[in-house]
Amino acid sequence: MRDDGTLDDQHGLGGSADRSDDTHSTEQPATASRLLDLGSLRTRLGDLSNPFAARPGRTRMAAATGLVCCLGLMGFAQVRADAGDSPVPDQRAEIAQRAEPQVASRGEQRPSTAPVTPTASPVNPDVSPSATTKPRPKVKPKPKVKHRPKRIAPVAGLDRAQMDNATAIVRAGREMGVPRRGLVIAVATAMQESNLYNYASGVLPESQNYPHQAIGWDNDSVGLFQQRPSSGWGSVADLMQPAYATRQFLSALEEVPGWQDLPLTVAAQLVQVSAFPDAYAQHEWRAEEVVDAILG
Repeated sequence: MRDDGTLDDQHGLGGSADRSDDTHSTEQPATASRLLDLGSLRTRLGDLSNPFAARPGRTRMAAATGLVCCLGLMGFAQVRADAGDSPVPDQRAEIAQRAEPQVASRGEQRPSTAPVTPTASPVNPDVSPSATTKPRPKVKPKPKVKHRPKRIAPVAGLDRAQMDNATAIVRAGREMGVPRRGLVIAVATAMQESNLYNYASGVLPESQNYPHQAIGWDNDSVGLFQQRPSSGWGSVADLMQPAYATRQFLSALEEVPGWQDLPLTVAAQLVQVSAFPDAYAQHEWRAEEVVDAILG
């Protein structure tokens, strides 16, 4: 503390509080000038701290600068208009060269890192789900089963071969639409002529080349009805077939007027012209039994 009663100011501009009181008077004016310098410094710093403060010199400079810029833009716009707003060839080449890598990079396909989700196929509402997921197996056509004619058990004292021949006569007559009476007449006639066996002829060796069950010697008579090829009944090969021989007999029977109302022996004799015309009648009852068994 100084003796003149003045307190020391630690934050003053005069320095620290422990300065000596024996300062020369010649140094005090220097202190005053230092204070003046500090005041002018604050004024300058204040101007710097507020850059938007209005200054006459700067305002004139800014106006001049803006005028120059406007004139430059107008001149550039005029040049662009004269040039057709298109760059010169050197500039075009440079722009194209710079743009080429970017276009190429955009054209490249980048691998996708997103997970791929399976897409379902469009569903046709007219098709059931089972039809789209599981193809229908192809159905193989079933082989046609050949139905063998039912073999009728022998009746009326006939054996197997005789019953088969009688069945062939009845079935051939049914295919022709002949009524039952004509079937009975045909079976009774075959019983008398061949005893229901398919005969070949010893006189015609050719007849023996076909299936037969016996051999006869009555001229050229062959088959179940002992029909003669020489009389125009047919060829040897045809007459050796029981179905063909039956059709020949029934066709001739149907040509007889009123044959259904005639006695069996008379109707048969008009077709066969046998030397024993009354012999057919004895087989009528057996023929009835056989036909009934076959027709069921």
